[in-house]
Amino acid sequence: MIHKPPIDELASKVKSKYALCVLASKRARQLMEQAQNQGLTELPGGEKPLSVAAQEIYDGKLIATDD
Repeated sequence: MIHKPPIDELASKVKSKYALCVLASKRARQLMEQAQNQGLTELPGGEKPLSVAAQEIYDGKLIATDD
């Protein structure tokens, strides 16, 4: 479960909570694939992929599109 940043603040960054879930899960998968391609089983620093994705959305590094 994501506690930081708050889910309501994350949801305000995208059109809906559904779009938030899709965006965050896709990015989390990308992060894990990148780590696995480097021979790692987890992200550097032991961070959770979903937490990293949520922080990226909150920081405005990821933006939902209508694609």
